[in-house]
Amino acid sequence: MSVFANIKKGRCVEVHALDIAYEDDPFENKVNLSKVTYRNEKGEIWVFPVVRQAEKAILDENDHTACSSAFGSEKFYKIATKLFLGSDSQALHEKRVLSFQTISGSCSLRLSAELLCQKLGCKIFYVSSPTWENHILVFKNAGFEEFRRYRYWNPITRRLDFEGMMEDLENAPAGSVVILQPSAHNPTGCDPTHEQWARIADVLKSRKLFPVIDCAYQGLVTGEVEKDLWAVRYFIAKPTALVSSYASPTPQNPTSHGARIVAHILSSPTLMQEWKDSLKKISARVIEMRLAFRTALERCGCPGKWDHITSQNGLTCYTGLTEQQCINLICQYHIYILKSGRMNISCLNYSNLDYVVKCIHETVTKIPY
Repeated sequence: MSVFANIKKGRCVEVHALDIAYEDDPFENKVNLSKVTYRNEKGEIWVFPVVRQAEKAILDENDHTACSSAFGSEKFYKIATKLFLGSDSQALHEKRVLSFQTISGSCSLRLSAELLCQKLGCKIFYVSSPTWENHILVFKNAGFEEFRRYRYWNPITRRLDFEGMMEDLENAPAGSVVILQPSAHNPTGCDPTHEQWARIADVLKSRKLFPVIDCAYQGLVTGEVEKDLWAVRYFIAKPTALVSSYASPTPQNPTSHGARIVAHILSSPTLMQEWKDSLKKISARVIEMRLAFRTALERCGCPGKWDHITSQNGLTCYTGLTEQQCINLICQYHIYILKSGRMNISCLNYSNLDYVVKCIHETVTKIPY
């Protein structure tokens, strides 16, 4: 018998399972709404033109695929931090910021969690309800003893439950870690207003809570990085606020190829502007498809209210569909969507929009809320 025979098979990640099912499905009009990255109007992954330019520019340089130091590319993390916090950031000028490159976003979260748990002794962390599922797994595996949820999504109003969120944070034990997302919240797409972020910061300060700000979609809400990072810069500007939103050194040396591409783009005003122009193009298309989706649902008389679709931000759309309705969409109509009702709005286009809306209308009529 193999020494591995008694190892139990791990749970398949839902989005990956849907990808496999979609690829194996021979139905001609199938639609995959569960993709996690941006898709263009043809349903394809869109590589920024400026990224291709940068890749070509560094091809002839020596050691372009070599590993960097354990701390990553210094040029990359310095220029990325300046973009993140703003070149006029007082924290930067006062040398209160420490930055490193990691292998991935999940890796930076893991190292942040290890720092907080193993070095600072934090034992409890809070996540929004709902949240990106990796948040819980990463922090628990780093050694945290307990996780709690703060209210975020209100399924009745299909909006941010801000007062519920505030109540939960006000009752959090001092020293607890709170994971926040500054823009394009995954999975709900619901973001606090500037005024609400100010209240959140006040509660974190008064309750002595430690925020970890996970930034993944800056630029995909308004098309402007600076606007989408408003909450981060506000937290940094508060004299006694604690902010952890960074990449840290890893056991393995992070590869330099991606870092060199980013550094090449951000160090050139011309290329950076091209990148920002592409962000505006993406965000404009996402906003356009949100409006088209909502308008089509309302025009056909689909039961329920759908105005929350255009009040949400970023790629993710929390439709409000029930698990049973989503299962019906998958099994009866070959529309692949997460059971939570979350979908990637960029997966919609004018070739599949009418079919998706028709199927949602029939499903919601057949299986009411």
